[in-house]
Amino acid sequence: MTTLICNCNQTMTLNPRVLSDALDEDLTLHTSLCRRDAPAFQKACRSSDELVVACTQESRLFTELSEQTEGAVSLDVRPIRFVNIRETGGWSREGAQASPKMAALLAAARLPDAEPVPTVTYKSTGRLLIIGALDQSEAIAERVADVLEVSLMATGGAGMQARRFPVMAGELQQVQGWLGAFDVQWQTNNPIDLDLCTRCNACLSACPEDAIGLDYQIDMSKCQSHRACVKACEAVGAINFQRDAQDHTERFDIVLDLRDAPAFTQHAHPQGYFHLPGGLRADAALATLMQLRELVGEFEKPKFFNYKQKLCAHGRNETVGCNACVEICSALAIRSDVQRNQIVVNPNLCVGCGACTTVCPTGALTYAYPRASEQGVKLRTLLATYAKAGGKDAALLLHSEVAGAALVNEAGRSASLQPKSARGLPARVIPVPLWHTASIGLDVWLSAFAYGASQVWVLMTGEEAPQYRDAVRAQMDVAQAIVSGLGYSGRHFRLIEARDAKALEAALADAPAQTVKRRGTFAIQAEKRATVELALDHLMQDSATQRAPAEAIALPGASLLGAIQVNKDSCTLCLSCVSACPASALQDNTERPQLRFIEKNCVQCGLCASTCPEDAITLQPRLLLGEQRKQLRVLNEAQPYHCIRCAKPFGTLKGIEMMLGKLAGHSMFQGEALERLKMCGDCRVVDLYSNPGESRITDL
Repeated sequence: MTTLICNCNQTMTLNPRVLSDALDEDLTLHTSLCRRDAPAFQKACRSSDELVVACTQESRLFTELSEQTEGAVSLDVRPIRFVNIRETGGWSREGAQASPKMAALLAAARLPDAEPVPTVTYKSTGRLLIIGALDQSEAIAERVADVLEVSLMATGGAGMQARRFPVMAGELQQVQGWLGAFDVQWQTNNPIDLDLCTRCNACLSACPEDAIGLDYQIDMSKCQSHRACVKACEAVGAINFQRDAQDHTERFDIVLDLRDAPAFTQHAHPQGYFHLPGGLRADAALATLMQLRELVGEFEKPKFFNYKQKLCAHGRNETVGCNACVEICSALAIRSDVQRNQIVVNPNLCVGCGACTTVCPTGALTYAYPRASEQGVKLRTLLATYAKAGGKDAALLLHSEVAGAALVNEAGRSASLQPKSARGLPARVIPVPLWHTASIGLDVWLSAFAYGASQVWVLMTGEEAPQYRDAVRAQMDVAQAIVSGLGYSGRHFRLIEARDAKALEAALADAPAQTVKRRGTFAIQAEKRATVELALDHLMQDSATQRAPAEAIALPGASLLGAIQVNKDSCTLCLSCVSACPASALQDNTERPQLRFIEKNCVQCGLCASTCPEDAITLQPRLLLGEQRKQLRVLNEAQPYHCIRCAKPFGTLKGIEMMLGKLAGHSMFQGEALERLKMCGDCRVVDLYSNPGESRITDL
């Protein structure tokens, strides 16, 4: 491994000795690696060793220089990894103390890339539909028609005389789909057929009510049935007031919507759909046009999720329990299929936010790229290297790769340009970029704390769906309740909302919170519940000497940990809850009527409560301390009912007596029929066939 560091023309303080010791590599400090010291970079390019360059500012220059260097290893064989230690560390009021953080960032950059995952493919031939006023639509169509096949859905406006593009009009009913597969449904109910219309404007001149505009559609609220337009258009035949409304469906690859209200109401629109109210006057017009022009061909994205139905707590026996993923998805990519007792995720609509995996209590939905285990290795490397380099009270700042990273960089540049008024990132704050800030949840946060992080902060910049903020905050309340209940002082988990560098700096001023005495060495597992258990076991052992004796820690309602309470007066031990439980937390006893429970397995999905016919079950979010949490215990038991014929136990005394009481007045259960209900299944059949008083088919 070769790591190249540069103090960027002496604008930041680097300590090569500390960095060398932390990375177990002899590092040379450069002052102008991208200019005067470029030969050192070229020499490293000729080596087959993995190459890390501590600069993102000149990554394009370094890439070009590598391609031009004679004898350099191909970038396809050995890509260069660039890491930013300038804005994130050196450009800060505490830059001189940021060596441990820089070492941590460099160590994380040396890790292997995430394992590849299955991909989702989109195919687009460039068929673009623009929905909006005709004049705005045509102006945009002129700018992309050289690479895209454009059609227009007119919603008013004034069109050009020359009809360069196919124009449709009518009542738009539905737009659904994704890049390469948008199905658009509309109904034509106007007397003017735009396919036949030549835009001669004769109808406009003839109409006495000015009911026809330059969109070449008739405003029926103004029309008084003079039919002068029909006479004017007689030769062309484009106007027919007796034409029936017709439904149309057509497929497009891309949709550009210029209307004020978008066709999709969800926060995350499908790939290939663009909402641009204001048309070319909008601030995002140029960027949108550039994106449109690139959407021809075949595209791939990672399949961001894995789903294991056997772990899913969504439904049992067509009863819905946990619905968290369906409710939180901002792309409407998840739907309930309760008949099959599962959820269905559309990979074409999924945008990879990972919020569903954060709120999933069982780990049935897991984030696939990168996997939680790979994120765990990264966090453990960051924190271990930070501690090895002498760092203390590390705070992890989880942020998005685009907007969040831009805000972090802005804070660093402000500190460099305005050192008296701007602070930049504190030396103990380690920024960690994520594809989406909602993709990491309770299991990873608790593990990071167990690895030695003083605090874990999630930065949101306003681009996220509102429900994501609520969900992350709720899960952080659970994490904070756990560590506080275990005796750790301070605020360890927090959601930070900031739109500019000044607000971010203010939010990062929290004092360090108490951390673990012994850093965890366990690995984050593929199974979410397994990771949570490893983190809890470590924290319970680490905090055992410092916390006050307690049996359980009360947790907020969003917890995926807890127990259930059973009303013994109402419960008949029908055991329907046992068959509904997806996590084997509830179990029966083949020897006697008992309802048993393993609290460690409970995911608080609520299926048992919704299934119970007597409404005898309530959820109790909590973390039970001690070994009892992992042991099987009895929640309710009853005296068995014995068959009146063979004395074999079947059912419960309470359940059979309740059934007899309800059926005693029924005409079908009188006399011997009622007595037969007191027998076990075998004796009931014997009695039915041996009783001489029973009617038989031969008696008919």
